[in-house]
Amino acid sequence: MLRTCFRPLERCFGRLGVGDGLLWHLDLKPHASGDFSIAVVQANNALEDQGQVLTSPSATFIGVYDGHGGPEASRFVSSRLFPNLHRFASEDGGLSVEVIKKAFDATEEEFLHLVKRSWLTQPQIASVGSCCLVGAIADDVLYVANLGDSRAVLGRRGSDGRKVVAERLSTDHNVAVEEVRKELAALHPDDSHIVVHTRGVWRIKGIIQVSRSIGDIYLKKPEFSRDPLFQRFVSPIPLKRAVITAEPSIRVRKLKEHDLFLIFASDGLWEQLSDEAAVDIVFKNPRVGIAKRLVRAALNEAAKKREMRYDDIKRLEKGVRRHFHDDITVVVIYLDHHSQGGQPQLNDSTFNCTSAPIDIFSFNADESEDPLQPNLITDAAWG
Repeated sequence: MLRTCFRPLERCFGRLGVGDGLLWHLDLKPHASGDFSIAVVQANNALEDQGQVLTSPSATFIGVYDGHGGPEASRFVSSRLFPNLHRFASEDGGLSVEVIKKAFDATEEEFLHLVKRSWLTQPQIASVGSCCLVGAIADDVLYVANLGDSRAVLGRRGSDGRKVVAERLSTDHNVAVEEVRKELAALHPDDSHIVVHTRGVWRIKGIIQVSRSIGDIYLKKPEFSRDPLFQRFVSPIPLKRAVITAEPSIRVRKLKEHDLFLIFASDGLWEQLSDEAAVDIVFKNPRVGIAKRLVRAALNEAAKKREMRYDDIKRLEKGVRRHFHDDITVVVIYLDHHSQGGQPQLNDSTFNCTSAPIDIFSFNADESEDPLQPNLITDAAWG
């Protein structure tokens, strides 16, 4: 069972490297299909990004969770989503689109229960949410599931063999995208203000940009936003029904020989770099420290927009930095080893340290600790 992964902790968790200032990174580690690299930089007072890479001899799982309104929802997702994937895959005999949907639904429902339990002492938790991007690779099959505007991009070799092509594998659920605004207008034909342009960007009900997330319960359950206890902390929001959802978009792709690497990242990266620019950086540079290189490229772009230098950005304190860039989490997955196999399986041997060696790299959002040190989730948290 999953709980055995935490005995002993030092065997199941890898220790991640520490970088400079508010930037942490893991230069390079092996996974079932190649190598991977991780980097994260903090901009908010509390790091709202969370991320995970779980590796075993048979599969690799990636999670990037970009919180908003606080770190509580992204922390919660990092402790519950992978266990839910394990549970439903075990029950259904393997990984599938339906299993992924069940895991997302269960995680959303568990967060709703947490909000209800915390309501009297912490009503504002109903306004906390998280984007959620998950990848799973097994038997040369890739699953990508997404809520919100974190993004997965594939780098594949071009037809001439010398260039790299960027292929986006996830859908941005953000009302900055015209198709998302049209989708919301179609779902809410009686609400001419379902999306409004305010404070320089499009927002749902003038509040939020992402149309799908885990959490944000007050935008899904109108009874929470109407409650006087909640309104003491957040302005009243007249809602008749839910205006955002937790339904993920899911893509399944057979990996091919010309597929070179994957970039999973929170929107903090994509606000600064295009898909093509990020893929080109990975393609043209050494593997060691590649995720950190992407983060630094994004920070350089953020600095240029303010006519600053990277070193100027680097000296800024957390909180102040948020005026220049967002929290950024990047995971680069190289795809070297292609094997012939059948249906990808997610089973006890994938997670059980006594059956097969695994590593779980988890970004800890506790302000008092290194955000890239192992997130010591208790057995109870895994269920």
